[in-house]
Amino acid sequence: MAVTEVIFANGHENVRSTNRTTFQITKDEHLTRRGDCIIGVGATKAAVDLNSKFREVARTEQTRMVITIEADEAVEVVNAWGNTQLSLTHPTDLVVRKSDYVCDRTLAIGADKAAKDLSRKLVEKIRNPNQKIKITLTVESVT
Repeated sequence: MAVTEVIFANGHENVRSTNRTTFQITKDEHLTRRGDCIIGVGATKAAVDLNSKFREVARTEQTRMVITIEADEAVEVVNAWGNTQLSLTHPTDLVVRKSDYVCDRTLAIGADKAAKDLSRKLVEKIRNPNQKIKITLTVESVT
């Protein structure tokens, strides 16, 4: 059974999207140039806000997660994995990681893309503070 969550965020002029191992969305409105993994600010949800069914499926073994990032016609799809150790308790952030590191901000691990791997067309769009970003998260157990 697949469970989907939709999150909206805004672009920001300081989006760099150069991090080699992660990407992040945050409820925070401010972004410094040091935040090289952040691809959206002012998000409508963080880890703690995800619905209970989504959280349950994301925390099972062999859970595939498909993350679709849309900014107008620029669309990027990232494949990653859930994990039994996800706490999904962070109040402002969601982080997708290529590694298997898990903390309270971690949404998914084993991702096939990090911030630096996102299309430059998408990155240019999300550098605009007026750009609305739609992030669709779909989890499904593959066992």
